[in-house]
Amino acid sequence: MSAEQDQEEEARRDMARTLKDLKQRHPEKDMEQLIEMANYQVLVQQQKSRAFYRIQATRMMIGAGNILKKHAADQARKVVSCHEASGQEEDPNTIYLQFEPSYYQCFENCGSLKLSVTRHGGESGCTVKVDYRTEDATANAGSDYEFAEGTLVFKPGETTKEFTVGVIDDDIFEEDEHFYVRLSNPRIVHRAEVSVLEPSSITSSNSTVGISSHVPPKAALGNAHTATVTIYDDDHAGIFTFENNSMRVSESVGNMQVKVHRTSGARGKVAVPYHTVEGTAKAGEDYEEVSGKLEFQNDETMKLLNVKIIDDEEYEKNKIFTIVLEEPILLEVGQRHGDTNDNKTAVGPEDVSKMGCPCLGEHTKLEVVIEESYEFKSTVDKLIKKTNLALVVGSSSWREQFVSAVTVSAGDDDEEESGEERLPSCFDYIMHFLTVFWKVLFAFVPPTEYWNGWACFFVSISLIGVLTAVTGDLASHFGCTIGLKDSVTAVVFVALGTSVPDTFASKVAAIQDQYADASIGNVTGSNAVNVFLGIGVAWTIAAVYWHTKGVPFKVNPGSLAFSVTLFTIMALVCVLVLLYRRRPTVSGGELGGPRTPKLLTLFMFLSLWFIYILLSSLEAYCHVPGF
Repeated sequence: MSAEQDQEEEARRDMARTLKDLKQRHPEKDMEQLIEMANYQVLVQQQKSRAFYRIQATRMMIGAGNILKKHAADQARKVVSCHEASGQEEDPNTIYLQFEPSYYQCFENCGSLKLSVTRHGGESGCTVKVDYRTEDATANAGSDYEFAEGTLVFKPGETTKEFTVGVIDDDIFEEDEHFYVRLSNPRIVHRAEVSVLEPSSITSSNSTVGISSHVPPKAALGNAHTATVTIYDDDHAGIFTFENNSMRVSESVGNMQVKVHRTSGARGKVAVPYHTVEGTAKAGEDYEEVSGKLEFQNDETMKLLNVKIIDDEEYEKNKIFTIVLEEPILLEVGQRHGDTNDNKTAVGPEDVSKMGCPCLGEHTKLEVVIEESYEFKSTVDKLIKKTNLALVVGSSSWREQFVSAVTVSAGDDDEEESGEERLPSCFDYIMHFLTVFWKVLFAFVPPTEYWNGWACFFVSISLIGVLTAVTGDLASHFGCTIGLKDSVTAVVFVALGTSVPDTFASKVAAIQDQYADASIGNVTGSNAVNVFLGIGVAWTIAAVYWHTKGVPFKVNPGSLAFSVTLFTIMALVCVLVLLYRRRPTVSGGELGGPRTPKLLTLFMFLSLWFIYILLSSLEAYCHVPGF
């Protein structure tokens, strides 16, 4: 297995564990809420880039809301809504006739059986006729049932008609048998034009006939145009069997129900012992061990056997155990379950005892395969595909971007574990109205789905370049207006403006990440980009340009040496303080800890920044000698 497959499998296991833990902690929440919480928790734990933290911090500052929670809620709704079912549309001008229900069971001593035919759809003011006729299968007309045929007439307003088929009783032991009753020739009377449709033409007619008031009504057979009637023999105590020799169940089924059928007769009161046998599935871990007796009353043909399946919410599972039926016991009147098979010979005459005693059928052992929950596994797979940070910060349409730009969302990230949505605060509204111009302006940037993100990249980088130039010129003009030198303006206003997003991004990383490494990485990464990319690229282009002119490119260092030396000293002091805070007696870590050390560290770092600005400004105005 490759490293990529290992990572994907580990992600699935993490998602499964997260869903399981949330379900145990919040049993009252529905699936959509659990999916939203799991999606958000997994997204929070993922490693994120410096760009993401700046986006997240900026959104929370300007009242645009937590992008992770917004994405988690959207994906939860999509995951839950993807299970919608679509029904087949019927022709409103067609009257459908069919059996309801289409399966009937009776004992041979019942005498007769009533079958129901229903009418639905189309006009209710028409008179409709349909023919019916019995048809042999394993049961034969004349010996097992009475042949029947005729015509049913549905008058205006009538929706149900019944007819009777006689059932012939005998004293001969035989297998269970069945026969069919078919509908045919549906037609509308008292109409000039009558349309007769066969079942195979219903689909085509539904797709071609439109809804129109002048279209004459038609009669058609519904899907259940054939009824199956099963006659149970009542001259035998019964043959007891499972439906199949194996079945698969999801571990999330809870209480598994297994059908035990009684065929070829249902005379008398019979007890069928059963028990479970371990396989790869262990009792107490994967299912609860059961044993006992199923008691079939006279004329009862089916019983449900219950086994509780233990749900441990594994992503993949395939474990087996077996349910075994033991020899059935024919109970005498008033006999209790504690009696044994010795009593079977005491019931009735000798010929009845031999021919009518209960026995086991073909499937006496049921192999149960416990599988992982399909819904749980499907949910995990869908969430794995959706927990992609590239999808979180992306957009698919301009409409989505403009709606997000003019919408105020709660910027507080300290949301309770209950998942209740917070309302925007007063600060969120203030920041929204202060920044709405910029939000709407950048909403014009093409969505990330266009041209695989290249359109967004080129347009946004161009806008950033223009705004950077404008901001730099405004800062320079502002400093000139109030009498500040460019070096002082740079270290105070320009540096502060570019560092605020990184500061809040570091805060977001410290709160959301399991480890706060990104808090330091945001600062160092930003400085590296500013120095190596921002200044380096500009100076490289300038050096190449002046080289083509035959003139060396010179940059006046000004107070650079003094500023860098001062910054290095302050940075070393900062690092030493962070290392000192690691001591268990102080704070136990670089971030957080008791309130007093936190406040002392805060004031100290603010003092370092203030000292740096003060000394740099004094050196720029020659009050402090530089070098």
